[in-house]
This record gives sequence, C-alpha cells and structure tokens, in this order.
Amino acid sequence: MNETTTSVVIIGAGVAGLTLGNFLLRNGIDCVILEKHRREYVEQRQRAGTIDSFGVRMFREWGLAEVLEGDRIPEAEGGFWIDGEEMPIETGDDNESIFCPQQVLVRNLTDVFLRAGGDLRFEAADITLDGIDDRRPVVRYAGNTRAVFGDLVAGCDGDRGISRAAIPPDALTRHSHEYGYAWLSVLAEVPAKPSGMAIHSRGLAGVISRGATASRLYLQCRLDDTVDQWPDDRIWSELAARFGTPVASGPIVSKQLVPLRSVVHTPMHHGRLYLLGDAAHIVPPMSAKGIHLALHDAEVFARAAIHRYQRNDPSLLDEYSATCLRHIWNYQAFATWITDLMHNAGDPTYAGEFRKQVARAELQRQFTSPAANRLFSELTAGTN
Repeated sequence: MNETTTSVVIIGAGVAGLTLGNFLLRNGIDCVILEKHRREYVEQRQRAGTIDSFGVRMFREWGLAEVLEGDRIPEAEGGFWIDGEEMPIETGDDNESIFCPQQVLVRNLTDVFLRAGGDLRFEAADITLDGIDDRRPVVRYAGNTRAVFGDLVAGCDGDRGISRAAIPPDALTRHSHEYGYAWLSVLAEVPAKPSGMAIHSRGLAGVISRGATASRLYLQCRLDDTVDQWPDDRIWSELAARFGTPVASGPIVSKQLVPLRSVVHTPMHHGRLYLLGDAAHIVPPMSAKGIHLALHDAEVFARAAIHRYQRNDPSLLDEYSATCLRHIWNYQAFATWITDLMHNAGDPTYAGEFRKQVARAELQRQFTSPAANRLFSELTAGTN
C-alpha cells in the first residue's frame, strides 16, 4: 500500500476544502486534499455565483485576493421586480459583494494551492474513512491501495459525501425544515438579462448570472411537478410573465427540480473528524448563503488548526462546532425568513391570501424603513 502521513486530510476539493487547504498551507501546516472527480469536472461545475462582503474581505485578510480575479462579473447588477414593476434596491455603501461563478473561484483556489506546492489528488476514487476515534485516522482510496494518515480530517465533501456517513448515527442529530415548494433550476447558455428576482402572483422567478454567457434560471413550482411539464418554450414564457419584461432566451443545457429545505447536523465534529460546508448544513438557494457558510466554516477550522499546531493548544478545535453553529443558526434564521417572505408574497395558493398580504407588508418595510433595510443589508452582505 502507498501511504502518506500529513497533519490534516481534507476530503473534497470544493470551495470549503480548497479554501481550508490554502489557509493551512500559508501557515506552514501540511495537508492533503482528496477529490473523487477529475479536475476538469470540478472546475466546470456550475454552482453559486455570489461571494458576499464577508467572503471578499476574508480572502483579502488572508492574502488571497487573487482568487477573486479572473472572469468574475463585477458589473452585473441584480434587480428586483414585484408584479412587473422594478423596485429600487439599496445595498449599502460598505457592501463589497461580487458575482464570481463558483467554478471560477474553485479554479483560482486550485491554481494558488498547487502553485504553492500543495498536495491535491484528483480522481481519488472509492474513498473510505477509518479510525476517527483514534489518534491517527486514515483515509483510504483507489481500492484501498493508497492511504493518507493525518492528525485531523476535514470533511468537505458535501451533503452526499462519505465524511458525515462515517460518524455513528447515534452521535449525530439532523435538524431539518421542508418549505413545501420547489424550484425548477435551469442552466442556460445566455447572458442574464434581466438579472435578479421577481415576485408575481404566478410564483417566484430568478435569473442569476453564472458567467458572461451563462445564466441560472429559477421558477417556483409545485413539489409534484416533473421536468417533463416544463418544456423550453414554457420556461421562457413563464420567466417573461413573472418578470413583466422580455427575458433574453437561448439554449438550455440542463433542468432539475430542487425541493427547498434547510438542514443542520449537530455536532459538527466527532473524534478527529470535522464537518465543513454542505457536509454539515444546507440552506435554500433563496438566501444565497451556501458559499458564505462554507467559507465561514473553513476560516473557523483553519484558525483552530493553526492554534493547535503553532501553540500546541486544541481548545479552538474543541469549540469548533459551537463556534460555527452560532453563526449557522443566525443565517438559517435569515434563510427561513427570506425564503418564506419571497414565496408567500407571490402565489397565494401556497400559503393563502392573508400570508401573502403580510409578506407584502414586510417587503414594503424593506423599502421604507432605514432600520429594516440596514439589517437586511447586513445579512445580505454576510456581516451580521
């Protein structure tokens, strides 16, 4: 067997894993990142596209501002429509959020990590994790022919990864909330014009940029809808109806139905294994806080690991889960509020006319109350 020994084994080369790897490497802590997919696949996955002010400032503070460069879209501005009328949006003078397609961020983080001599192993198939309760856990892959031993294991491999599954079921509690509606999520080869979100009696709609020539389209739909019920022509006509303005159309690459949910697994570590990002929690896409929470986890864990190795003090690792969860529940509260608000304000057949009018009143408050708008701006920017 081919064996390697390192300080931290990171499973998953997404945003959380690569950010953590770069933070550790820059502070003299060796690590190995294992990723089951090919590099080309990882760098082409079309996912979230917003890095909020927290993320932008975090990368700058850690000396990694360059990962925000490249083909990001700083000039893209999001709009907000209610019943076809575009509403004014105040983002605040200190909002530094940018549109940066996730595949761009992942590619840049990969380049920086490898350039600094980082050990990143793609196509690490059949990953298994053993000994997380021991002093030296081991991560095996490639049919158990290769093994990486480490002091700590960071599970950054998403909701369906092997990391969380390695924790005994009775040691983990799953907290979840189902919202009762779904989004038809569509990837199209077309610029986002218009770009933003629309509330309409027909339901919520969204057009979000994923690059200069790619957009992610969202349409609120029923949980029992099927993709076959949404041919291309219906998608484009429904978007135009909900925005109340023509929407640029083009080739559709993929479609999927996404039931909206929130999930939190507690605690976020067991033994020598620590969960980061989607491996520990899920937020609905309406909140746009998936990347934010993944980056926050990575920074908290990086500081704890650095504290452990540079000062021989594991106290921050012991507090990792509690530290992260305070922040996670704060943004789950925001995610629940904004998701219910935006959907209730539209189609009344989901929650009734009373809830629709209450949601409309709450929305109006965001445009008329400086205090309400300030709190919303803080949460949107990720600085609350």
